Amino acid sequence: MNTVKKILKIREMTSFLFLIALFAGVGMVNSSFLSPTSLLNCFNDSVVFTLLAVGIAFVILTGEIDVSIGAILGLSAAVTSTLLRNGSSWAVAFLAGVMVGVVTGVINGFGVAVLNIPSLIFTLGTMGLFRGMIYVYTGGAWVENLPAPFTMLSKAKLVGDLTAFYAVVLAFVILAHYILTKTRRGKYFIAVGDNAAGATLIGIPTVNTKFVSYVLCGVFSAVAGILYSSRIGFITPTAGNGYEMKAIAACVLGGISLTGGLGSLIGASIGAVIMSSVSRILVFLGFSSDYDNTITGILLIVIVVVDAVSQNRAAVKNRHMRLAARAQSKKGDDQK
Repeated sequence: MNTVKKILKIREMTSFLFLIALFAGVGMVNSSFLSPTSLLNCFNDSVVFTLLAVGIAFVILTGEIDVSIGAILGLSAAVTSTLLRNGSSWAVAFLAGVMVGVVTGVINGFGVAVLNIPSLIFTLGTMGLFRGMIYVYTGGAWVENLPAPFTMLSKAKLVGDLTAFYAVVLAFVILAHYILTKTRRGKYFIAVGDNAAGATLIGIPTVNTKFVSYVLCGVFSAVAGILYSSRIGFITPTAGNGYEMKAIAACVLGGISLTGGLGSLIGASIGAVIMSSVSRILVFLGFSSDYDNTITGILLIVIVVVDAVSQNRAAVKNRHMRLAARAQSKKGDDQK
């Protein structure tokens, strides 16, 4: 019984159980949703959001935010796709796409971590900047006629209907989760988000940690843009628009606290599956996918409210416990 309680206290376990309950509920309404192909497609379709959610999770864990990831995705996708269309090698195109993530991550990291500008304000500005750069780079036109081998890459299957894309991304998530939870430098991200001042006092490089989190976020967003290009087959100037909200919702749904210092990358990846499945679920339930953003917003609001209430209750409980301990100690001193 105690083991079950310990398992249920794990934040990402709640997300996993919610995912199972959600799929089971939809299956009760439409049994075809529970077919192996349909379920695997839910995971395959989440590959882009998984990368975005894991990338921004590094930033959120440090107590900051990045709303420019959708624009970074679009810019990376535009650069990569244009180079491939114009005959550049895959290596050059992919490297250029990743460098977009590095440069944009450095810009965000410098503004937030070094200049100490509020992350929401600064990344709102860079979101407009990066989105504008897409229009300038493409001339406002779609990037089409990508090489067939590149677009077919996203359809490559590893086992059954499981795509190679999702299998590779899942392996990277597991590796990143191990580094974050089992290595000394990996634990810096959670320590900084939990108590930045305290982390600085014990020698943790707070500024460098936040800076690195933004670079990692940029790289993950850029790789998501490359995969997005392969999956969609064309790029518009609005590519990735609104994806930041789903990525943030995925993190919160996966048990990551927006105040930082709490959560895991595994939870973020589970949340990404849930968020990317909303459109598919709506179709199986007979609703229009136009409700996708509305449901995403509702989920984000509900989860944030629940998280805030639970944290406030935990803070009050801890304060009462400390007061009770002090009262007990004082009572013992008086008896002496």
